[in-house]
Amino acid sequence: MGAAQARTGGGMSDFSKAREAMVDSQVRPSDVTRFSIIAAMLDVPREKFVPRAHRAVAYADAQVPLAPGRVLLDARTFAKMLEAAEIGADDVVLDVGAGYGYSSVVAARIAAAVVALEEDETLSAHAAELIPGAGAHTVIVETGPLTAGAAAAGPYDVILVEGAVEKVPEALLAQLKDGGRLVAIVMDGPVGKAQVFTRAGETVSARWAFDAAAPLLPGFDVAKTFAF
Repeated sequence: MGAAQARTGGGMSDFSKAREAMVDSQVRPSDVTRFSIIAAMLDVPREKFVPRAHRAVAYADAQVPLAPGRVLLDARTFAKMLEAAEIGADDVVLDVGAGYGYSSVVAARIAAAVVALEEDETLSAHAAELIPGAGAHTVIVETGPLTAGAAAAGPYDVILVEGAVEKVPEALLAQLKDGGRLVAIVMDGPVGKAQVFTRAGETVSARWAFDAAAPLLPGFDVAKTFAF
C-alpha cells in the first residue's frame, strides 16, 4: 500500500494487503513461528490503533509515533516479544504502556485475559474507545503509573513492557506468578536487548532473547548519581 493511497482513503483492502505484507516480510522471517501470534497479527487492524496522521505508515518496518516520547513498537520487535513470552491460552497478561491498545488486542487473541495499563490519560482514553470495537472483550483498560503495574488484577502469567527500560521495577516483578515471564527491552546506552525475566519462587532470573531498541518509557530510567 502506498502512502498516497492511505492518505486519500486507500480502502480496507489496501490495509489488509499491507497487513499481510507486514507479516510476510517483518514477522515470519524473524524466527516467529507460533501460529497464534501470526494469526493475531494478521487479524488485528494495526492502522486503527495509531493517530490518524500516521495511518499511512502503520505497517512500515518502523516504530509509529503515538505521543511525545511514545511509540507503537515495530512489528518485528513486538512479535518477537510475544514469541519470547510464550503466552498460553489460559494466561493472564499485563500490558504495560498499552498506548492506543494494539498490543493488548493482539495479546488478547492469544491469552485468556489482558490488563491494558496506560498512564497517559489521552492514550488511555483512545484505548478504552478502540479496544471494544476490535472485539477484545477480555481486555480491561487501567489508567495509572506504568512503573507501579496493576497489582489488584494480578498476579500475572505474563507482563509485556511496550517500550524500553533501564531497569525493570521491583513492583512489576513482584506481580509475576510463580513461573511467570516479564519481557522488556533493557537499554544500556544506545544498545538494547530484549530480555525475559522469569519468576521461580522468590527468585527472578533473566535471559537474553534478541537485540532491540525503543524509546525509554517514562519513569523507567535509573536515577543518576554523581561522585565528587
